Amino acid sequence: MIEHTDASIPDIAAFAAVAQTGSFTRAAEGLGTSKSNVGKAVQRLESRLGTRLFQRTTRAVRLTEDGETYLLAAQAALDGLREAEQALAARRAEPIGRVRLNLPAGFGRLLLPALASLRQRYPKITLEMLLTDRMSDPVGEGWDIVVRIGELPQDGDMTVRKLCALRFGLYASPEYLARRGAVTTVGDLSAHEAIIFRGSSGQLRPWTVQDGGLVRDILPTPALVLSDGQVLVEAAVNGFGITQIIDRVAQPYVEAGRLRPVLPSADVDGPPVHALIPLGQRMAAKTRTVLTCLAESLRRPAGQSGH
Repeated sequence: MIEHTDASIPDIAAFAAVAQTGSFTRAAEGLGTSKSNVGKAVQRLESRLGTRLFQRTTRAVRLTEDGETYLLAAQAALDGLREAEQALAARRAEPIGRVRLNLPAGFGRLLLPALASLRQRYPKITLEMLLTDRMSDPVGEGWDIVVRIGELPQDGDMTVRKLCALRFGLYASPEYLARRGAVTTVGDLSAHEAIIFRGSSGQLRPWTVQDGGLVRDILPTPALVLSDGQVLVEAAVNGFGITQIIDRVAQPYVEAGRLRPVLPSADVDGPPVHALIPLGQRMAAKTRTVLTCLAESLRRPAGQSGH
């Protein structure tokens, strides 16, 4: 009974070296080993394949017909392995490949300029992005980086990195405020149209406001309820009413004159922003590069561009 074992790469490499040099001695010198070790490697390969790979004479070593057939496959396999090793080494040293990003809907749009600059610096990185307010499973859904605001899932399969903290403020369009009048106290808010966010839990999210020396939650009667963070912003821009959003999300619209702060004295510290990265082997250069880009972009104060 013949015991079949997988051929080892060193044995295949030894066979290829003998075939290319026509000599066990020269093959051993090239591989940095002994002639005896090369001979044993070829013998093991021949035993496994059940055929002779070389015709040996006192003057020459020549491939048999089976040896010629096997050499073609061996060279292709060894070349493929070398190319893979070179590609993997390059990936470790240089950011190359696809990075899958899952970002909150409205907030994620703020990161597009920074990610565009990143692509200019590292054109071999491909970004795949989903902008959604739904909590995602980084491991199960195959995301490289999931960015989330606020509470995090209790999951031990992720590395968590805090990116920044936020501020919540009340905002409305200039047209709405001209039509409905200014807000001077928290109590005035009850007489205004409110755009309220419904979270993934199904609950309406109250507004957390600074009222004098107290921080408290209020839930105005909603004129409009939305479950999409970006649509929430667009609704405010289009004059539906007042909404509470993150300072960084509001900033570009404020600078463009499309939103105005409402009662800035009521602004409060918001939740932290975290990046979730699936645990596993050492983080790839491509993922680390994108994560660093996000962290650097969010370290800048709201309203400050990266240029």
